[in-house]
Amino acid sequence: QVQLVESGGGLVQAGGSLRLSCAASGITFSSKAMGWFRQAPGKERAFVVYINPTGSSTYYADSVKGRFTISRDNAKNTVNLQMNSLKPEDTAVYYCAADRDLVLSTTPRGYDYWGQGTQVTVSS
Repeated sequence: QVQLVESGGGLVQAGGSLRLSCAASGITFSSKAMGWFRQAPGKERAFVVYINPTGSSTYYADSVKGRFTISRDNAKNTVNLQMNSLKPEDTAVYYCAADRDLVLSTTPRGYDYWGQGTQVTVSS
């Protein structure tokens, strides 16, 4: 059974930082590309960042480039998202997801396993 479990969300003031983690089980993690998405109330789920299986290649949405950093630890089956300089518009539920194949995808249909999400709220 595949499980992706996010943690690390919370409430932070604008300009602050949070670190999200996603622990994976039931998949061969080291062979899976991973992604983070977010969904704000009333909006569609939006791509945040992608990382390839080895961690050597990443791709960020323009809205988070230079502020967010993705990393992964294949020995621990975890993928992390360091979020700095947070803005109120970053408020959303953040989801980690396992890519369906090794091709970079920025849409939800490119991912076949999802976590339950973790809430990030940035106050102004």
